[in-house]
Amino acid sequence: MTSTRVPARDPLPRYLAPVPKTVEDLGVRFAWLVVAINLAGTAFGFWYYSAQLAATPTVMWPWVPDSPLATLLIALAIAAWKLGHELPWLTALAFFGNIILGLWTPYTLLVFYETYAAQTHPLMYQFLFWSHLGMVVQALVLHRITDFPVRGVAVALAWYTSNLIVDYFVPIAGDLHHTTIPVPRDTPLFLGADALGVVAAGEVTFTLLALFLALATRVKMCERAHT
Repeated sequence: MTSTRVPARDPLPRYLAPVPKTVEDLGVRFAWLVVAINLAGTAFGFWYYSAQLAATPTVMWPWVPDSPLATLLIALAIAAWKLGHELPWLTALAFFGNIILGLWTPYTLLVFYETYAAQTHPLMYQFLFWSHLGMVVQALVLHRITDFPVRGVAVALAWYTSNLIVDYFVPIAGDLHHTTIPVPRDTPLFLGADALGVVAAGEVTFTLLALFLALATRVKMCERAHT
């Protein structure tokens, strides 16, 4: 059964629900359009990662195309909700993925701005920057369709922790599997850190942020339910 009801907006603190209600309402009202846009972004993303996938052992492919996987997850999560079968673990995965990658990519584009500016067409640079920030916006609307149960958050944390490990710390099969960066990993940047350390620090930070936002949303919803 397809869900046509627009769920009410929980009175969450602004730091947990910063997207204006009007924008949230549009997102949930035109959910199938959001699904279609994310599926188109997923297709583009897999094309973008095609060279890296070709150089990666097949067994590690699920850990490589981070951004297109995140957009696929949110498309599936919203579609499941629209069909009347919201899956909290899937929605939590979508939330984590879109927060982490939606912030990590603009962060990396800024860290390596001079190199990306020299290697990337300005329109592509702008597209990558703003489309990924759009991923954060849509993640911050997911509280309208889920209450982030702890089990769902645990699944998302387990997956994205494994992603951190194989991306930056333990090469399970072949090399590390982080998204290709435009400079050698040992390039010194700032505060004594090399390029790999800087991008890893960003992803760790954004993973912890996603965990905080999901659990804080859960706590606030539970507090409201008991008042």
